[in-house]
Amino acid sequence: MSSFLFNLLLKPAAPPPNGAAVQQPHVPYNIDWIFPRLRRPNRLWHIASTGVIGLVGFFSKIVIVWLNKARVHNINVLENALENRPKGKSLLTVSNHHSCFDDPGIWGLLKLRNVCNKNVIRWSMAAHDICFTCKAHSLFFMYGKCIPVVRGAGVYQPAVDLCIEKLKLGHWVHVFPEGKVNMTKEDLRFKWGVGRIIYEAPDLPIIIPIWHIGMDDVLPNEPPYYLRMGKKLTYNFGNPIDLSALMERLRSAPVSEEEARKQITDRIQEEMMILKQETERLHSEYVKS
Repeated sequence: MSSFLFNLLLKPAAPPPNGAAVQQPHVPYNIDWIFPRLRRPNRLWHIASTGVIGLVGFFSKIVIVWLNKARVHNINVLENALENRPKGKSLLTVSNHHSCFDDPGIWGLLKLRNVCNKNVIRWSMAAHDICFTCKAHSLFFMYGKCIPVVRGAGVYQPAVDLCIEKLKLGHWVHVFPEGKVNMTKEDLRFKWGVGRIIYEAPDLPIIIPIWHIGMDDVLPNEPPYYLRMGKKLTYNFGNPIDLSALMERLRSAPVSEEEARKQITDRIQEEMMILKQETERLHSEYVKS
């Protein structure tokens, strides 16, 4: 299950000046063919995606809800956004990243009709050098609504472009703004990819923060890599983050795109740190109970 490493590793970057070429990270497996298929899914994609999403969603619910001890706070915030947000309104979720099983594991908390529905479940960026290393793996993750992100290629790359396009269509996109599995659980500066996605989305999405504790007990980051059972897990779904005032100020003030991305990302991180403190308190109480 270590292949379930869906992460976002986007270093702050600006467009190359005057069209100058920049050195790109090495991509051992060609992923160019994936983006047209994700942008315009055909009938085969829809059929295969239905199967993959249903299977992975049900498996995630078995692992998280039935084989472990999950205590969940405010998940109705996300469920309500999935089921009742206005048609065409996009949704963006952000969470910490402590385990390779965070995604899809977290979504096992959702109702079956949502977690197993390919028309509802999120789009998520996945590391190209972990999830898209060959044709078979690429097809599986592509059908699982994962978008290959090239780590080190900056915020201006096809993966981020496609996330913005999916928000434009009113879909749900999930981002791990820490940029990697945070094995040391330190306070990492969030990557600016999430700032660009929000800033360039045609319509400000509903933004829901999520903090979780215990996922690295279910699937540790050290060998042996196998799923554990009976672990106490805490999940906390925060209220939507209101960025309307900030976005209005950024669009009316003469700031650069880079500065706009930074301010948006900083605000997201501030809200996430508040949620982190609350979740740590809730988890401590749960462990002692």
